[in-house]
Amino acid sequence: MSQKATAVVPPRRIAALALPALVVLAAEPLYVLVDTAVVGHLGRAPLAALAVGGTVMTLTAWLGTVLAYGITGRAARRFGSGDRAAAVAEGVQASWLAFSAGVLVALGMQVGGGALARTLAGGGGDVAGAAGQWLRVAALGAPGLLLAAAGNGWLRGIQDTRRPLLFVLAPNLLSAVLCPLLVYPAGLGLVGSAVANAVAQTVSGALFAAALVRERVSLRPRPRLIRQQLALSRDLLVRGLAFQASFLSATAVAARFGAAAVGAHQIALQLWFFTALVLDALAIAAQALVGAALGAGDGAGARALARRFALLGGACGIGFAVLIAAGAGVVPSWFSSDQQVREQAMLAWPWFAAMQPLAGVVFALDGVLIGAGDVRYLRNLTIVAALGGFLPAIWLAYGLDLGLGGIWAGLTLFVVIRLVALLLRLRSGGWAVVGAVR
Repeated sequence: MSQKATAVVPPRRIAALALPALVVLAAEPLYVLVDTAVVGHLGRAPLAALAVGGTVMTLTAWLGTVLAYGITGRAARRFGSGDRAAAVAEGVQASWLAFSAGVLVALGMQVGGGALARTLAGGGGDVAGAAGQWLRVAALGAPGLLLAAAGNGWLRGIQDTRRPLLFVLAPNLLSAVLCPLLVYPAGLGLVGSAVANAVAQTVSGALFAAALVRERVSLRPRPRLIRQQLALSRDLLVRGLAFQASFLSATAVAARFGAAAVGAHQIALQLWFFTALVLDALAIAAQALVGAALGAGDGAGARALARRFALLGGACGIGFAVLIAAGAGVVPSWFSSDQQVREQAMLAWPWFAAMQPLAGVVFALDGVLIGAGDVRYLRNLTIVAALGGFLPAIWLAYGLDLGLGGIWAGLTLFVVIRLVALLLRLRSGGWAVVGAVR
């Protein structure tokens, strides 16, 4: 047992970390929602193309989130042990790793983006062609996107949420203005959406890179530390890939139900990502505070924080469920004027609302375990929930022709399985291992 006194973290401290993180997390999906609304009024085919291409870029963003979460935990532990310079050094090496991965994504999409779009769209045609074109342009922003993810990670680890707020919000506001201008007055159509997306990601990544330069630390790549980050992050990477395989499969199944179904799936899925990332603001605060507490040797304080975050997550989820249920007859029409798309969206809506309280607890506890470095458990849990719940459910929905409602029932099952296992892990206390690095 730790010899340190348990630190009591005031609600104001949690809010100081969670609220700026909330804005940062919400900025990207909010821009995507604006993008979806702009493109949705071009017609059913462009909206379906955005659904297909956007899913691939969401995969890149999720991988960036995985990197950010791993760096937050490592940097927070070092920061909690009193070594701020070492925490920033984690950010330098993570940024090299992120930039390299982003360049590979950008190059890969120039070569294989069209083929990937055709695979996801279930064949050729207008939707696949437009999706491939959108993807090749939007992927040019991948290096900036991943640099920004790494920057968010190390800055959160040293419990600085002010700079990430500025570095993410300003570029996304710029892009939200550019998107409708490029799509309509400039006449670029769907490609204008991709250009605006790439501009936002590049500007954001440059701002985070400049923040590292201002820290006046060595910017030299250190392959040994990068290898350590890769080794310690492998479980989070596998976990992230399991998530993305699930969501890519869900989009592929929705596409096979027709353009209206995949368009409605895009609307519901992006709204789900928006609420998930908003709820995940608590997870960001949990990562920073739990990691710092364990780094400082305060195991009892970390366990108390975990219980508080679980309760806060559930309460926030209930709030979202009420809002989503109240907006059932209105919100889908914001994103599409197509009656069939709106009707399809209503098939997913009851599941979307019902899962929110459960998801709020799940995301909060994910943050607790990531901050604690208990990522192997999270990896195994996600694989089991995906392979044993989500993927069989959505492909069964396709086989039995259950439509979009079947896909979203599978997503709810995915959340329930994770909730039960996370509560059992929280109760065991085996995750609360103290020390500077786990």
